[in-house]
Amino acid sequence: MQEPVPVTVYQSNFAACVRTLDPGLLETLRISESAVLVMEAFVSLCKALTNDSDPRPWQERVEDCFSEVTEEQLKEIVQAFVDECEGEPLQRWGERFKNQNYSRFVERLLGAATYKRLIDSLKQDGAVIALAVRRGVRALTPFVVAWNDAVKVSSKNQLKDIQPANILTVNAVEMLVSLDNFLGEKVLASLPMEVTSAKNSDLAMLAPEGIDDLVASFRSMVADASVKRVERRNSPLVRKIRGARDALRFSEDGVSQAANSLIELLDRIMRETFKPAEVLTWVDANLPGIEDLTHEVQGQRRPTKRAEALCFVYGGDPITPREASENDDGQGPDFIHDVVAIALVSIRNQLQKMKHADQGTPEEKSQLLGILAALEGALMLGLTIGSLSAEMEPPAELPAA
Repeated sequence: MQEPVPVTVYQSNFAACVRTLDPGLLETLRISESAVLVMEAFVSLCKALTNDSDPRPWQERVEDCFSEVTEEQLKEIVQAFVDECEGEPLQRWGERFKNQNYSRFVERLLGAATYKRLIDSLKQDGAVIALAVRRGVRALTPFVVAWNDAVKVSSKNQLKDIQPANILTVNAVEMLVSLDNFLGEKVLASLPMEVTSAKNSDLAMLAPEGIDDLVASFRSMVADASVKRVERRNSPLVRKIRGARDALRFSEDGVSQAANSLIELLDRIMRETFKPAEVLTWVDANLPGIEDLTHEVQGQRRPTKRAEALCFVYGGDPITPREASENDDGQGPDFIHDVVAIALVSIRNQLQKMKHADQGTPEEKSQLLGILAALEGALMLGLTIGSLSAEMEPPAELPAA
């Protein structure tokens, strides 16, 4: 094989093993150099991201993986990745190894000791990748909880034009937990996780007490993350969230007071981020001709709440063209931005109704707490995907198993 590209400060066991084999054997096994490069780069990244003994930000760890790679070599790695994705030889190679006849053929070709070393190296690399994938899935949990809460407040009529609408019928938290369970039961359980930096919490179930308890524990993380992001935009506005919670706890007219505080929070954070004139300019540049984004107030053209929400969620950035697909015509806002903007408008509409709640019943308080959870989730998502935060928060620590 050709001289290896110095991809990593970490080592892929599979790449190290393969590079000791005769090129003729590798050709017979159809193990290409591009496949080795992809595995080497991917395992290196996964090891860097799961190295708990390295206190540096993840960006610096990733940079180290390619610190000795020249621009030409980086192009080679990227091209290798494209080749593997297009040709799917890695997938076909993996499928062949599941065939007992093929496995026996490879064992006779390599010899028992070398064959075992090759299989062990694949399992060790697989364990590293599986750990990184599971941690990645779990890092999404607060965002998935926020998404579920935000989507639930929007009506079917508001979401009817969203494509692909069928995705919105899926409980995202249940889907994430199912994926995590699959990783634990079918993938991690079959791999030598002891060679990785896996902790007990990495190997334990994500929701041993059920999905409701998981949502409750992560909802508090969403609330904290939302407050931090609001504080970065306008620290005085944090008082509106805290004031709403205090009103619900201590005031006889708490529902109405809390609703008023949260409406002011929403209106101010959007309008202080982008003035009405800036929203109109953004709409004209990105979404011309869409009727529900502007209206006239006393003879003046003004942006609607939906226009303000879309501009806010996009962070004022241009809407980049998308390739049309079966479920997306490629026009207008994309799926995620559109759903979060609709949620923000729906939340405001519901808060407007709650302003006049005067019974102070447990049902009213419960309803407003649900709207508050949706607002915190929508703000966290909006402020994150709109690039309005100076930097991303690191993934929250998972609850102890």
